[in-house]
Amino acid sequence: MNTLVSSLANAFGGSNRLKIIWCLLIAYPVGNLFTRLPSSQPNLKHAFNISTSVVVLIPVLNLQWGFLQLLFDALGTYVIAANFRGSSMPWVVFIFVMSHLTINHVIREAWLSRDTLEISSAQMILAMKLTTFAWNVYDGQRPEEDLDEWQFQKRITKYPTLLAFLGYSFYFPSILYGPNLDYVAYTSLINGTLFNSVEPTEPMQRATPDGRKRAACRKMLEGLVFLSLFTVLSPSYNYTITLTPWFARQSLLYRIAVFQFYGFVERFKFYAIWTLTEGANILTGLGFSGFGPSGESLWEGAMNVKPLEIELPSNFKAVLGSWNINTNIWLREYAYKRVTPKGGKPGFRSTLITCFTSALWHGVAIGYFLVFIPGGLVTYLSRKSRASIRPLVMPPAGAPSTWVKRTYDFLGTVISILLLNFVTAPFRLLTLANTMEAWSRLGWYGCWIVGFGVTFFNTGGPEYLQSLQEKQANIINVKQPRTPSIDLVAALGPAVEEL
Repeated sequence: MNTLVSSLANAFGGSNRLKIIWCLLIAYPVGNLFTRLPSSQPNLKHAFNISTSVVVLIPVLNLQWGFLQLLFDALGTYVIAANFRGSSMPWVVFIFVMSHLTINHVIREAWLSRDTLEISSAQMILAMKLTTFAWNVYDGQRPEEDLDEWQFQKRITKYPTLLAFLGYSFYFPSILYGPNLDYVAYTSLINGTLFNSVEPTEPMQRATPDGRKRAACRKMLEGLVFLSLFTVLSPSYNYTITLTPWFARQSLLYRIAVFQFYGFVERFKFYAIWTLTEGANILTGLGFSGFGPSGESLWEGAMNVKPLEIELPSNFKAVLGSWNINTNIWLREYAYKRVTPKGGKPGFRSTLITCFTSALWHGVAIGYFLVFIPGGLVTYLSRKSRASIRPLVMPPAGAPSTWVKRTYDFLGTVISILLLNFVTAPFRLLTLANTMEAWSRLGWYGCWIVGFGVTFFNTGGPEYLQSLQEKQANIINVKQPRTPSIDLVAALGPAVEEL
């Protein structure tokens, strides 16, 4: 099998790239086969997931040692979560899993080339699954009144068998590039409760809603389009072009403008991978999220990216909510909220810790930290702006949008795109020297925007904006006609009846 795939890969100019694409596409027919396994035999489905992932990792990708490392992480987590009690258990699992992942990141950075096919990508997905599992087990041991709605829905009250846990860990459509899923969602897929609103069509088999194959094929086609665009455009349009002498000779405004297109093309690769994996998940049924107003089935449960919202965002929050969605949920629920003291409110400290965790999860190259630490500052400024500036431009309830509000929205979109491309460039450039060179050729525009924002919001800016909001509220109250109070109407009631 490996010989056949390698021979085809040589004709397409890269064995590893073709192997990955082949694995993503073969998950489609295999996913359709998975739905034909009866829900009355969950162990068969668990074994199917494990065996399919083993075939992908060992005969196809030649990652025998990598598979053993994934198995080591899974078994270690299973033992720790079963035997530790108390709030320290999830942190023990987190340290265990992330330490092993970091070691592999160091090995990749120090001794392997960027084209080497190794296990760290699959290990990153598994790290999310295992830490999610640990927190869900811990939440299952806590009093219900201490849990928020998310924690209550995802908690695990009955510890799974080893086969069920390994089936979850090696769920084949997400083994390479995700998306992350929790154990409750996995078991609802296995036992068919995810489709409780659908009537079974065959004995001993849970029916899946109509539209599953159409939704999966649509995602596959979208992924292939993104992949084609990336393959054609990325050699000439990518972040590394900023380091060339040609780029340095252009005017500053042209450099900033064409740099936005580089970021646009760079994201095609991620759109391709995530939409292809989403389609494979949909074919197994995991993406089912209910029915629409017209009775059509919805398949948004495995969505990991919303390209349109990223390329035309209303603000930076919209970007974060549409990019690598399930990873951001993992960071929010199992990092951001968990480092916040009980009864406290997440703040800037929680944001920085979460961004550091995200950077370390991606790798140890300085470029990852140059993405996520400044990204934390941009997130902080986005929240401050939305809370302090947006109320000043919002029209009264029920009133049409004003030119001020439309201008604010337009500027929000432009600034969000500018900052998105600026702070994500190190993700491709990786080194400090390359990043500094690229940013300097862009006039440090992102640093100027962030620096001004941080200075403004920490030197009296919020107080000034608050005073403007109060003045605006007073003007609106003066302009509004007075109406009788409820008590006055009640007092006049008898007189009105007599008249």
